[in-house]
Amino acid sequence: MTETHTPVPVPAEQYPETVPLTAEHLLTNRRPEPTGGWRRLVYQVSGGRVIPAESAAELERRTLIAHAQTPVASGHHRIAVMSLKGGVGKTTTTAALGNTLASLRGDRVIAIDANPDRGTLGIKVKAETAATIRTLLAEAPHIVRYADARAFTSQSPARLEVLASDTDPAVSEAFNAEDYRTVAGLIERYYSICITDCGTGLLHGAMGATLELADQIVLVTLVAVDGASSAAATLDWLTAHGHGALVRNAIVVLNAVEPKSHVDVDLLERHFSNRCRAVVRVPFDPHLKEGAEVDLARLRPTTRGAYLRLAAAAGQAFGQRPDRGN
Repeated sequence: MTETHTPVPVPAEQYPETVPLTAEHLLTNRRPEPTGGWRRLVYQVSGGRVIPAESAAELERRTLIAHAQTPVASGHHRIAVMSLKGGVGKTTTTAALGNTLASLRGDRVIAIDANPDRGTLGIKVKAETAATIRTLLAEAPHIVRYADARAFTSQSPARLEVLASDTDPAVSEAFNAEDYRTVAGLIERYYSICITDCGTGLLHGAMGATLELADQIVLVTLVAVDGASSAAATLDWLTAHGHGALVRNAIVVLNAVEPKSHVDVDLLERHFSNRCRAVVRVPFDPHLKEGAEVDLARLRPTTRGAYLRLAAAAGQAFGQRPDRGN
């Protein structure tokens, strides 16, 4: 008979200090491959053996991407993109923010058009279906899995899904608060992030439910005197109507729809920075001026960088559901 012995545990303090057996510790070269500039040239000339340290800009970009990729702790996060007046780039901001987040994340991101009348979010992505938010509402009882919901959306190359509204004002019906709650409840089952393109104004039917359910708001304004005044008035109204927490956690987008402006943008940024969590400047971009599909690849680098900062600012709120109390 073979005698067996039970190993005697060795106290932890008697083990020598060890290094974790992970790739980060065991591999001697873990720096990311340079994407451009002289660092890329050195990398190529050396046959990949020399990877210069990242520049400050590259480190900042990686940090922004990490913020945009923050996991949604609550399982679902709602962003309401709003403005008091039309023509400020609210729908374009919705599409660009959604595309940026979807391109960086592995979960599902959707943008929905909650305009009470005719909305234009649907033209910001190549249409894959004629279905609209009204169609989805009519079929709501039969939507029991992601594939059912996907049949009502169009998807951009960046993986953003868009739920459009009716484009014909003759057949569109007013989109009210109960409609929004129904759609929001369906979306919550299958998507991690929902970005709502709100209608202009603050008093239409769906806005009350949108604000009630929102985890954060993105307020879009023109770099112009009247636009800034309208945005400030919007923040005043929200605070006065019990949405102070949303205001403090808000992101203000200063949207330049013209190449040049005589407005003091620094002053605008300081004003809104004192009232909200973040301010992001989006420069003029000819591609966005077209008013058609939003293609991140066609944006100028500075514009893509601005939307990355917007996505990062939004991502900083994904870690927890904000307190909506005043």
